Amino acid sequence: MDIFKLKEHGTDVKTELIAGSTTFMAMLYIVPVNAFILSASGMPYAALVTATIAMTVFASLLSGLWANTPIAMSVGMGLNAYFSFGLVKGRGIPWQSALGVVFLSGILYILISITPIRRWLIETIPMGIKRAVSAGIGAFIAFIALEQTKIIVSDSATLVHLGNFKDAHVQLALFGLVVAIFFTLKKVKGAFIITIFLTSLVAWLFGMLSLPESLVSLPASMEPIMFQLDISSAFSLALLPVIFIFLLTDLFDTLGTLSGVGMRAKLFENEEGSVAL
Repeated sequence: MDIFKLKEHGTDVKTELIAGSTTFMAMLYIVPVNAFILSASGMPYAALVTATIAMTVFASLLSGLWANTPIAMSVGMGLNAYFSFGLVKGRGIPWQSALGVVFLSGILYILISITPIRRWLIETIPMGIKRAVSAGIGAFIAFIALEQTKIIVSDSATLVHLGNFKDAHVQLALFGLVVAIFFTLKKVKGAFIITIFLTSLVAWLFGMLSLPESLVSLPASMEPIMFQLDISSAFSLALLPVIFIFLLTDLFDTLGTLSGVGMRAKLFENEEGSVAL
């Protein structure tokens, strides 16, 4: 484990295993939610599940093995909704062309990352905005969780409304939230893993979840969506603003996430004690 320099960073194998398991369980929701949102564009759900998992594994391995940074990487929760409902459904753009837009914005992001432009942009943004972006991302993820658990529901008059608290699924979600807050305040190690386990156990006991048919199965093929992006159609003046929207959102999304995690874990502090990404 010397390659990870655990002692130099004040940690050990046990701590990293607990932290890694907690991170895995906490971000596992991304797989079905991302696939569900993107499937609204017409792409097959099963293939999207496999693609989300593959991308998350690849990006997280790069983060850990190459950058030696204990940060798990996955898809952007936010742009996926804009992809499906803003571009494909809202503007009638085929999902293949929308993938081309994402590809081009990604190429621009890489170019910015390997040049001094990225550091200049990040260093000129006030810390207050960095923290606000981080808080905004957290609020958006919390909003997704509240919507998925039906604690809040859509409303034609007020956009959102409190759900039916007599619903067993809502009560289960509130139970998990209370347990998570309790264990966190008590500083119990593995609080989120314990919470997920207890919530799942209660759901199974009361018949709200069915046990899986098998513990292991082959993943669905990614062939229906693999290399289906249409880059040529994305090269148009009409889609140029959309490319920059994806680029800027990616930049601020990354900035907010890394700033939030970095400040909490003190991963990116410079000699002055401020976050330097």
